[in-house]
Amino acid sequence: MSASDDPRRVHFQSPEYLVDRLDAIAELFDTDRTDLLVEAIREYIEDTADSETFQELVATKYYDDQLEFETVKQLVGAETAQRLRLLKADLEDEPLDIAAPDNTNVYEGDVTTVDTDDVDR
Repeated sequence: MSASDDPRRVHFQSPEYLVDRLDAIAELFDTDRTDLLVEAIREYIEDTADSETFQELVATKYYDDQLEFETVKQLVGAETAQRLRLLKADLEDEPLDIAAPDNTNVYEGDVTTVDTDDVDR
């Protein structure tokens, strides 16, 4: 068990009817309330993190320097966070100093044109 897997006590208030339903489900599955809450939180976080809308929000806030990289990594995972870091670096780079194209004839020869007035209707 790693340090990040160590249990942490969390205290919050919930409507009584939700706690009653949770306890009934826990009894049905012969488990306890905490295990059900942890599993529900885990599933919610995974579903949220996989959401395209959520990932777009994280990316936008990261690109606007409203989120630190470590926070992004916690929110969307290391692989996606690294991809966002690389994209952000590309966005922050200066544009390449490439001259505009000249009027070179890219077709190297005759160009065929079509007269649209002669098309049968």
